[in-house]
Amino acid sequence: MSAPGRPLAAALAEGTLVLDGGLSNQLADQGCDLSDALWSARLLADAPHEIEAAHRAYVRAGAQVLTTAGYQATYEGFARRGVSRADTSALLRRSVELAGRAAGEGTGVRVAASVGPYGAMLADGSEYRGRYGLSVRELERFHRPRIETLAEAGPDVLALETVPDTDEAEALLRAAGGTGVPLWLSYTVAGAATRAGQPLERAFALAAGQDQVIAVGVNCCDPRDAERAVPLAAEVSRKPVVVYPNSGERWDPAARDWRGPVTFDPARLAGCRAAGARLIGGCCRVGPDRIAALSRLLTAPPG
Repeated sequence: MSAPGRPLAAALAEGTLVLDGGLSNQLADQGCDLSDALWSARLLADAPHEIEAAHRAYVRAGAQVLTTAGYQATYEGFARRGVSRADTSALLRRSVELAGRAAGEGTGVRVAASVGPYGAMLADGSEYRGRYGLSVRELERFHRPRIETLAEAGPDVLALETVPDTDEAEALLRAAGGTGVPLWLSYTVAGAATRAGQPLERAFALAAGQDQVIAVGVNCCDPRDAERAVPLAAEVSRKPVVVYPNSGERWDPAARDWRGPVTFDPARLAGCRAAGARLIGGCCRVGPDRIAALSRLLTAPPG
């Protein structure tokens, strides 16, 4: 799905690419019901046209990389709904196909196959805590089948995203190791640590020296934490940095609503280029309007 003759790693060596924003908030704005435990993954079966429309909204906004609706799509999660293994494989492939069709409407738009953490399948918020009580080997066994299915669908890159701790990062890297598909590794963080409390130096160091990893960084976190993490990720990993924070609002589980001000600032985030960021976008509650503003800043000619 890459632009002919120009792999994503080469593009990062030449400049910065604009990521899309949050898929779930765009689907909600389109009127989709995401209250199900499968979240946006349910729409792969029930309303794939809505997912494709959301991807197209980000292409129109200037996104150069589209992240698929695979974050919460797992064999185990779909099995609970009575979906067969074969049908789940088809839905995982569909997530890549939908993004690919939308990408075709842009110029050189790439597709990143989303691989969410184990906690996303649990649908209880544990991806923001990590430490599930599973070994690295058990986590690797969980992740490997869907990573292999997604890789076979031909994305430009695997997005190992919203990773809460280093054990899961290690498991994901092992599971993706035999696919031959480039990947980025992105942690969800709080302050200067992973959500599980490990120092970010240790977390980013896992990517150092791994040729398959074309970028390392952070997502699904406060914009201020994301900005502070960029130079450290670049220094420790010696790789391009991927950064796509949330809007800055916070989810109130009691009120089931978002609270607080929006602190996502396209200008500040664009400034992360100087510290090594090469894949820059948004996550939860960051919509096409802010991605369009970010795109204008990142693609403007010098001066």
